[in-house]
Amino acid sequence: MIVAIIVATLLLLGVLGGAVFAYLNAFYAKGSKKKIKAYFEENEALSKAQSEMNRLISLVDATPFEEVYIKAYDGVKLYAKYYHIKDGAPIQIMMHGYKGIAKRDMCGGHYLAKKMGHNILLIDQRGCGNSGGKTVTFGVKERKDALSWVNYLTQRFGAVPIFLVGVSMGGATALMATDMDLPKNVVGAIADCPFSSPKAIIKKVCVDRGMPERIYTFVPLSAFLFGHFNPNKEGAVKSVKNAKIPYIILHGEKDGFVPFSMAQEIYDAGIGEKYLYSFKDADHGTSYMSDAEKYEAAVCKFVEKCLSSSKANTLKQ
Repeated sequence: MIVAIIVATLLLLGVLGGAVFAYLNAFYAKGSKKKIKAYFEENEALSKAQSEMNRLISLVDATPFEEVYIKAYDGVKLYAKYYHIKDGAPIQIMMHGYKGIAKRDMCGGHYLAKKMGHNILLIDQRGCGNSGGKTVTFGVKERKDALSWVNYLTQRFGAVPIFLVGVSMGGATALMATDMDLPKNVVGAIADCPFSSPKAIIKKVCVDRGMPERIYTFVPLSAFLFGHFNPNKEGAVKSVKNAKIPYIILHGEKDGFVPFSMAQEIYDAGIGEKYLYSFKDADHGTSYMSDAEKYEAAVCKFVEKCLSSSKANTLKQ
């Protein structure tokens, strides 16, 4: 009996230890920034894009902004920078990537939005930057945060057209919001290098880091215990099957972090108005830097279609 209790206790401690390890490596918001930086610096394609990215970041820094705080649906304090470009213009809600830095991840999108005359809400995802919380949920809770920001903007500015825009996890978040009950002034989603689901990208990264795929067994438990969410039930592939707004996906074919095959999987699963653009020489999050002309043309054409459809629907009402 005593032996059985000892064995059971050791097994329980092992499971809890695995869950803690999974949480700290996958979901705890304050970790892994050095690893992300190292990936960027060691990757040739990403390093080549750095100089252009630095130029675009300097343009973000030079643009006046207003600091904004709101409370998310679950009480977490969220932070964003609002850049007012033009009265009455569409607003783009921009969401950075996994444990990312908003102005770095969205510097290309920020530049393009200004070029189109759009206002910008550059948000810090929960657990990152100046936002509260300590857990990154791969879009599961972040998509609800996006709705909180939509509601804030709608209450402040009225029914101006709103676009959900994001890179990497931010792109997945934008797509994961497409099946939600969004206000009618949310007219489209723009997703740069999104992953297909939390489960798929976590498994992929585990293998990349030399860990057995079966270690994922501990991930749902850690998410439940420490983050109070389920990474198995949500994802861009699932959401686009019931998408209520048009969306565009832009993805580098040489993406070594989120493979292009995930973009193709999302596109193939989706319904409604959808678009997919690939960038032959681009790695993770560098499609804009690799071919700005193609990227701008694709996004501008999509935005124009969404705004035209929105105006037509308004006239019918």
